[in-house]
Amino acid sequence: MTESQVNSEADMKVVVLGGGVIGVSTAWALLRQGADVTLVDRQPDVAQETSFANAGQVSPGYSTPWAAPGIPLKALKWLFQTHAPLAFRPDGSLFQWRWMADMLANCSADRYAVNKERMMRLSEYSRDCLRTWRAETGMDYDARSQGTLQLFRSQAQLDAAARDVAVLQECGVPYELLDAAGVGRAEPALAKARVPISGGLRLPNDETGDCHLFTRQLAQRASALGLKLRMSCTVQSLVREGDRVTGLQLSCANGVPGEQLQADAVVLAAGSYSRDLLQPLGLDIPVYPVKGYSLTMPLSDASLAPQSTVLDETYKIALTRLGDRLRVGGMAELAGFDLRLNPRRRATLEKVTRELFPGGDLTQAQFWTGLRPMTPDGTPLVGATPLNGLYLNTGHGTLGWTMACGSAQLLADVISGRQPAIRTEGLDMSRYGARGATSRPGRLAAA
Repeated sequence: MTESQVNSEADMKVVVLGGGVIGVSTAWALLRQGADVTLVDRQPDVAQETSFANAGQVSPGYSTPWAAPGIPLKALKWLFQTHAPLAFRPDGSLFQWRWMADMLANCSADRYAVNKERMMRLSEYSRDCLRTWRAETGMDYDARSQGTLQLFRSQAQLDAAARDVAVLQECGVPYELLDAAGVGRAEPALAKARVPISGGLRLPNDETGDCHLFTRQLAQRASALGLKLRMSCTVQSLVREGDRVTGLQLSCANGVPGEQLQADAVVLAAGSYSRDLLQPLGLDIPVYPVKGYSLTMPLSDASLAPQSTVLDETYKIALTRLGDRLRVGGMAELAGFDLRLNPRRRATLEKVTRELFPGGDLTQAQFWTGLRPMTPDGTPLVGATPLNGLYLNTGHGTLGWTMACGSAQLLADVISGRQPAIRTEGLDMSRYGARGATSRPGRLAAA
């Protein structure tokens, strides 16, 4: 890199909107390249929303689109089940129906393979970036590197794993297809499970960790490098001049409404709220808030707890060991921006905990919900937009923790003009058309 490039990057002022793991990771990656970075969030501290109590898994091997062959039929059945991984409640918007139609359009075998490859490409890179950052910073966030296990309760689920195995083989990802005895060896506590187990798919290179702890510690280190934090600030609008975004207008607690913050580049990492900020600019992205839930509890018996993460395929619920705690999270509700805690979802989480890992103390469990920003095809939106100076890092769905570091590093390279370490094909909003979702109403681009 030439001296002029270094000076150019050092002079670049970047504003990152969003204080979750995606936004903080993006700020860190940009700071390491010499940019002058300001991070804006409406909460008083980082990692207070979707990154607060997620399932805790860093699972590139399980980077799988929800849109998959067989899902439409399964979804119909789930609507009539008490303990279903998917729930739907109309939110009064046409966008909700469009998003679901686009998701169904991606449920073919061909689209599934394309989307899974894109997700795994980014996720594998992200895990490598996470390991590098951890080694450089010495952060301790209850991380474990003992692999993760997808648990199959039926032979049909075990047989269906062949589709995922084929993609793992194509991408060169190590895996172990286990029978019931092999599952017991990988996770000894499952030998005492209260339900039948047919087998599992284990990814030995996957990891776990507390996303909230990671994000807070990374923000502290970023602040030491010069990150400016503007917390308790609401973005009123992005400022556009011609074909360029030049900053944003803020309203901050104890501040002056209408304050303008100028920037050479603006990164939108505002999760499910990113779409509303883009629409006044004539851009649209198919990012919908998919509501998830979790329970976090202390361990009462470590011998009846997982060693790492176990993903129950039947209920789409992940059970993760975080030090001396157990995190149980999952499910998907399509209900708009509703953040009320549904006791029926808690009942499902408690049921799966009792069946698989009763070593968690449910009497002390903390119940939480968050909105995961999801695209219909499962792949996030990472990259430039049609407007100069405006970049996206959103739409990671249930895999924000898994993809955070890689998405951040890739985007930092794009913004600074460096060559990214992985292919960027299919990762930015161009796959939906020149202006985003509105340019192709009702259907996805076939890119």
